[in-house]
Amino acid sequence: MGAPTSIDPAAVGDAGSAAVIAQLFETLTTFDSARTLQPALAESWRSEDSGRRVVFHLRPVLKFSDGSPLRASDVVRSWLRLIDPASPSPLASLMFDVKGAADYFHGQADAAAVGVTADDGAGEVTVDLVRPAGDFVDIVASPSFAVVPPGIDGTADRAAGDAFVASGGYRLVESAADHLTLRANPNYWAGPPAVDEIRLVSDLGGRSPVEAFQAGDLDYASIGGSDATWIAYDPALGPQLREVPSLSTDYYGFDTSRPPFDDVRVRQAFAQAVDWRRIARLATDDPRSVATSMVPPGIAGRSDRDVVPTHDPAAARDLLAKAGYPAGAGFPDVTIASSGSPYDDAVIAEIHSELGITLTSETMDFTDFFDRLDHDPPRMWFLSWIADYPGRNDFLGMLLGTGSPSDYGRWHSPEFDAAIAAGLAAPDSATANAAFDRAETIVQRDAPVVPVAYGSGWALGRTGLLGASENGLGFVRFAGLAWAQ
Repeated sequence: MGAPTSIDPAAVGDAGSAAVIAQLFETLTTFDSARTLQPALAESWRSEDSGRRVVFHLRPVLKFSDGSPLRASDVVRSWLRLIDPASPSPLASLMFDVKGAADYFHGQADAAAVGVTADDGAGEVTVDLVRPAGDFVDIVASPSFAVVPPGIDGTADRAAGDAFVASGGYRLVESAADHLTLRANPNYWAGPPAVDEIRLVSDLGGRSPVEAFQAGDLDYASIGGSDATWIAYDPALGPQLREVPSLSTDYYGFDTSRPPFDDVRVRQAFAQAVDWRRIARLATDDPRSVATSMVPPGIAGRSDRDVVPTHDPAAARDLLAKAGYPAGAGFPDVTIASSGSPYDDAVIAEIHSELGITLTSETMDFTDFFDRLDHDPPRMWFLSWIADYPGRNDFLGMLLGTGSPSDYGRWHSPEFDAAIAAGLAAPDSATANAAFDRAETIVQRDAPVVPVAYGSGWALGRTGLLGASENGLGFVRFAGLAWAQ
């Protein structure tokens, strides 16, 4: 696994860090490997006020790993950290369905105005919502909503060792340059995990994961699709090959707040000049990975419609000319920024061939790239987004809604926002899906982003290792691991 940028749930927005956080700090709900919502710290929950209020009832006698009580007030304190205007989470918009959350985030109200309250005596957390939001119990399964001990406040991270206090299945007992060591939490709500100690290796010394697995140095390792194609036929490794579901989308985005991509015609020209489906087919090992919308397969209610912009270079050239850049004349210098993309060369080649525009690309360190997205978005960028929870809005409103911290392209569409609001407030799934379909059509038309491919993954899991199944959100729940012998 890659080393986490932080182990503070409120400080990160990347899936790699979330995969570690999910082992150390627990959420109220969680998703199993079949993507079915399950209770975690919350024993149960109920909906009130026509869906505008959710009351979570915590399990009795919850404890942090040091034996101190874990109360409803700890949940509220942890969640408010996501929208703290002094140091907000990159995924703060996950809280925006809560009354007063957006105002607090924007510095227009204090924390007392946020509709999250605790009753420690009853062990209940009450959440008041701005609209009926049936997916809120799904949203709080995201590692961002994990419950942290009071001492984490005001610090970026907590040191590993005896001082580390966890609410999840494991404690962090060692942090080295090439690995982290986790040890089972004896006070975990589901009982001490079956595997007492787990080492997360972040540096293989130049070896491939397959080599390290074959040498017996790894019991579980993510591998690439190219390796999976031959491993499937290997007598020793083939039986240990596992397909890993990934609810993720690779996509390109544009900074719509300034020229040239503030002009919808320029975005449409770029979107129609490139044969996105062909690029995806050539770059991936699985035809199922070719994107047809921003929402990947495996998300409930996902439409089968293809709403990726149509490949039409002639129309693209006409749009570019109407926008004032005939045959690319006068087009400003544009660099595609990312933390690594397999598609940049093909996109650059097609834009040059069809529109006469020369683009460049820049690969940045992951942390630096995200910092730039937050503060000074490049004109064009590439990103892989992994679901925080398996819902259509996580790939639509979360990424493109007005005011969302994850709307890195600063797109603003009242029509899109209205469709998302209608989907979230819908009384039934059919009405909700119709609204989300409208939102996807608007994205196809206005091209603030263009989806390219969906994630697919493979892993090697040691024979006899039980429970090593990912839930599509980018991680295995280590507390569910066990050895057959």
